[in-house]
Amino acid sequence: MLILGRRPGDTLIIDGGIKIVVLQCDRSGVRLGIEAPSDVTILRGEIVNQIADENKRANVVSEAKEWATTIPLKKTESPR
Repeated sequence: MLILGRRPGDTLIIDGGIKIVVLQCDRSGVRLGIEAPSDVTILRGEIVNQIADENKRANVVSEAKEWATTIPLKKTESPR
């Protein structure tokens, strides 16, 4: 991991034409601007993690449903 100190207006250029600009720094955080070619996907890490967690959870639910279908069910008599 590369760790840099940057000030508002400073930029970073990443291979492939990706430009990151520091827009603002204050106590609440840093605001970044990202310029990239249209074929480059830019996602926030927390969104990627949420999607991965939801996919794992969906797979577990799917596996549970598949397992439930293997359980033999007893036929019950209808009340008279």
